[in-house]
Amino acid sequence: MTKIIAFANQKGGVGKTTTAINIGASLAAIKKRVLLIDLDQQGNAGTGLGFVRESCRQSVYGVIMGTAPAADNILSTAVPGLHLMPASQALARLEIDLLDVENRAFRLRDALAPILQHYDYILLDCPPALGQLTINALTAANEVIIPLQCEFFALEGVQLLMNTIKAVRAEWNPELEILGVLLTMYDRRYGLTREVDDNVRESFGDKVFKTVVPRNVRVSEAPSHGKPALFYDFNSTGAQAYLRVATEVVQRSEGGKNV
Repeated sequence: MTKIIAFANQKGGVGKTTTAINIGASLAAIKKRVLLIDLDQQGNAGTGLGFVRESCRQSVYGVIMGTAPAADNILSTAVPGLHLMPASQALARLEIDLLDVENRAFRLRDALAPILQHYDYILLDCPPALGQLTINALTAANEVIIPLQCEFFALEGVQLLMNTIKAVRAEWNPELEILGVLLTMYDRRYGLTREVDDNVRESFGDKVFKTVVPRNVRVSEAPSHGKPALFYDFNSTGAQAYLRVATEVVQRSEGGKNV
């Protein structure tokens, strides 16, 4: 069964797109068939995988609007087993375009149905805001991963997302589960990092991934080269952390260990 996982946090700058790219690449590295869907109009997931947004004819916009089939809007990446459905600037007007569309919260879910059998994992990189794109992602998803930067306002942003998840469960997708909270940009040298770690684990318990993603310059450099960290510097601490996270994702998602 295909697992659809949304990467969501209503707070920006938490490493959400970086996490989606690198978990996608890591899952592909362990022989999973992966589709990454970029739902952010900035198109950073595509850029981070080496694509120039302006040169892509494909876009998730037409898929959601029903003017183009999902299968025609998928690109092969340089990572074997990892495919991309890119974003476009047209996503900026999607909120308005969907205003009078029937069942607008289910557009993405329904559009993906014909291609589910081709993938083990479909990863949805959500924009850092609550709107029709995020609602469509959470309605389509089985599970959510919440990337969380180790900073002062971290838990405040997560609480907003938790309220959104509860609303989506009540209205559109009662089966939606939280796969895990992932601590990113982790720096053990700082007391605040350890404090946030303690607070998050106290609040969310086993929902927090055991692996943390360290603040790592190689992970930061990789997108400018159009590569996941794993293919930019395999031995870097960041790349190895994302490999371990991918293993946890498989254990939780496929091993019946949802928390």
